[in-house]
Formats: sequence, C-alpha cells, structure tokens
Amino acid sequence: MWRNSLKLLVNSIKTQEKYVPPLALQGFSKHIHRSSPLAMFVQTQETPNPNSLKFLPGVKVLESGQTMDFPTGQSAFCSPLGKLLFRIEGVKGVFLGPDFITVTKSDDDVEWKLIKPEIFATIMDFFASGLPVLQEGVPNSDTQVNEDDSEIVQMIKELLDTRIRPTVQEDGGDLLFMGYDDGVVKLKMQGSCSSCPSSIVTLKNGVQNMLQFYIPEVVAVEQVDEPSDKEPVVRVKPPN
Repeated sequence: MWRNSLKLLVNSIKTQEKYVPPLALQGFSKHIHRSSPLAMFVQTQETPNPNSLKFLPGVKVLESGQTMDFPTGQSAFCSPLGKLLFRIEGVKGVFLGPDFITVTKSDDDVEWKLIKPEIFATIMDFFASGLPVLQEGVPNSDTQVNEDDSEIVQMIKELLDTRIRPTVQEDGGDLLFMGYDDGVVKLKMQGSCSSCPSSIVTLKNGVQNMLQFYIPEVVAVEQVDEPSDKEPVVRVKPPN
C-alpha cells in the first residue's frame, strides 16, 4: 500500500516540474512575438534576385490583387510599415503584395543573416500594433480596361492580370503596364524583379513570348523606368 502511495506522490511531483527544453530548442522562439495570445510565424522565400527576399507573415498585407512598390525610403511616406523597414540599415527597397512583403538589400556586402532578425521583429511588432499598412495612396489604374482602350490593349491587360502577374508575384515582384505603341508593349518591373539580373530574360523569354503567342500584333516588350521612382505605385486588380 505505501509503495503505491509513494509512486503516486513521485508521479505528482514529476508532473509539477517545470519543463526545460533541450539546448537545441532553447532560443528557437526568440523571433516570435508574444504580446498577443496568437504567435505570428513569418516565413521567408527566396527569389530569383539574390538581393531580394520574400517575407510571408501569414496575414493579409494588402487587398487581393493589390501591390505597392517603394523603391526608396522617401517613397514610403504613406506606409507606416514601409517606413519602419527602411529604418533598418541595409534595406534598399520594399514591395508589398496581397500576402507578402519583399525586401531588397542594398548590395552583396549586406548579409541576410545580419538583417533578417531585425526584419522579422519589425514585421511582427508592426502587425501586433494594429496600425494600417497604408495611411494613404492613390490606386493606379494601369490594368483597368478603359472605354477608349483598343481591343489589343484590352487583351494585353487581361493577359497581364490573369496569366503573367500571378507568376511574377510568386517571385516577389510585379509588372506595371506603361503603354502600347506600334506593336511595342512597355512595362515597368517592380519589387524583386526591378534589380534582378535575369529581369531582361524574363521579359523577353517569358512575357514577350506569351503576349506574342496570344496577340500576334505584339512585336516586342520593353522595360521602362517611368513613372518616377520617387512616387509610390499601387496596383489594383480591376473588379470582375
């Protein structure tokens, strides 16, 4: 009888002992924000541009179909999140998507392992604060079909939105339609694509080939640098 009582007492004491995680797991959660009951886990995804990294916070960043490009710190004046990320030394550009944030570092000398922890902390603290991602911003209507658009331009915009942009966004970037003239489609690369070494190859072998396959009138695709990189550009997918 006493042996059974002793066994129960020992088991009771064991269940009250404080759990100490293994050394391999200690410090594992140092980048998890604990100010709210729900912890946020920010994942990362590599892009074709070695200087750009895609961060997925697991929550909505912008509305579906929207993107916003901040190529400079000055252009992020309308985004509290963008301004905080630009305060991190080594951050050159910020691009916001519906459910991701692409951060571009200044050059190869800036190591991701040194700035990633601060980017993680900034993203998690921001979403825990409840502040809006954007305080202001004028939506860009580059892919919205207008009454005066020709049939070719309408087809180009439709292909960009349904076939091309989703693929480019998977790589942490986007394409901005800038115009169509004499068979030449003018596009602006954004996010990770803007400074990617393979951006020209993407335009010629990917975008141009697809547009020419569906629209024979398209002769070429060119990359342009307008509008001014000082102004933020918001991409809004037209309503169905």
